Order: sequence, then structure tokens, then C-alpha cells
Amino acid sequence: MGTKLAGIMAVVTFIVCGLFYWYYSDTQERMKILNENNAKLETAVATSEAAVESLKRDFENANKALNEVNQKFTNIRKQNKTLSNKLGRHDLGNLAENKPGLVEKVVTKATAKATRCFELISGAELNDNEKEAKNGKAFNSECPWLFDNYRTD
Repeated sequence: MGTKLAGIMAVVTFIVCGLFYWYYSDTQERMKILNENNAKLETAVATSEAAVESLKRDFENANKALNEVNQKFTNIRKQNKTLSNKLGRHDLGNLAENKPGLVEKVVTKATAKATRCFELISGAELNDNEKEAKNGKAFNSECPWLFDNYRTD
């Protein structure tokens, strides 16, 4: 009976050791998978955080650009109102009929100044008068707002 008991104990010990080995191997494999998943998750979180920061910067830049465009739009409205007020003070048809030479001279000068505005906006170099101008009207009375873009003081 002693050998039977020893045999049974050996089989039970073998089975228990096998179960422990299987449990240990299975646990190690799960830990390996969990560590890999954790590394992937950390990478995904870092990528996500970088994307969020990038989106925040992009939003701030877009907001800044929008504010600049709104400011420029406000300036353009102001310029249009100034021009409208200038034109509203004169009856150009009546003036052209009574003093065509004067109107022609004024329109020719204004057209030349307006053309110069387009040249400046397109990147033309400043001439001596524009370099020495002290204010927008002296710079170019058709586009005095450009003076601020070229002022060096």
C-alpha cells in the first residue's frame, strides 16, 4: 500500500507541478501581451496629446489670422467711407461739364497715384518722395494706409 500511495502522490505532484507550470507560462504570456498593449497605449496617448497641442496652436494661429483679417476689413470699410465722403462732397458731373480741364487733371493725377498704390502692393521699391514722406497723405494720398507698412521710424 505504501508504493501505491507513493505512486498516487507522485502523479498528484506531477499534475500539480504541470498545472503550476501551465499557470506560470500562461501568466507570463499575458503579462507580455499586457506590456505590449501598454506600450502601444502610451504611444497612442503621446500621439494624441501631440495632436491636441498641434490643434490648439492651429486654432490660436487661425484666431490670430481672423483677428488680423477683421482689422484689415475694418480699415477697408473706413477707407471706403472716407472715399465715399470725398466723392459725396462734389457733383462730379456738373464739375466735369463746367471745368473739364480741371476734372481731367485731377482724375489723371489720382489715377497715377492709384496705379502707384497697386505697384507698391505688388512689391515695387519706394521712390525718394515715398521714402521721405512723414505721413500717409504725403506718402500717397490715394492709399495713405500703406504708409504704415513702409514706415521705418
